[in-house]
Amino acid sequence: MKKNNHTCIGSVGRSKGLNGEFYLNSFCNPKENIIDYIKDIVFLSDSKLEIEYIKKSANKLFSKIKNINDVDSVKEYTNQKLYLNMSSLPKLPMNEFYWNELIGMKVEDENEKKILGIVKALENYGANDCLVVKPFNESIDNKTRLIPYINEIFIKSVDIKQNIIKVDWRSDY
Repeated sequence: MKKNNHTCIGSVGRSKGLNGEFYLNSFCNPKENIIDYIKDIVFLSDSKLEIEYIKKSANKLFSKIKNINDVDSVKEYTNQKLYLNMSSLPKLPMNEFYWNELIGMKVEDENEKKILGIVKALENYGANDCLVVKPFNESIDNKTRLIPYINEIFIKSVDIKQNIIKVDWRSDY
């Protein structure tokens, strides 16, 4: 999910205890990687908010927003998204990209040479990540498609500069 030059890396979960802590839903892989970006995390809804700390307990992450010290106050932020400025992320080698860079790219079936839609999201349904491809004015039909992100089987090429992903996914799938 791209918001300007930011990428969503997590969200505020339910409250934990009475002192303003909350469970942190990390979208990083592995999820603990979010800890490395604590100083760069922003709330786009309120730029004054800052994360005070992120801790790991058993298999869960929890966190606290600075100056939020009670359970009622932190509940106001439940489900708020946490963002990171893309400039905070390390540069990747040539021909590598971050998942959020795929959002908005056209998806074309390389066999039929037809536009299937644009990438609206990437989701993980257990077995693997999937492109959520939604129709738009250049699409061949009005179908939403879930295309497994499996290189060389379904995903044939990703061209960031041309803004296109070529897939082996016929329009009648």
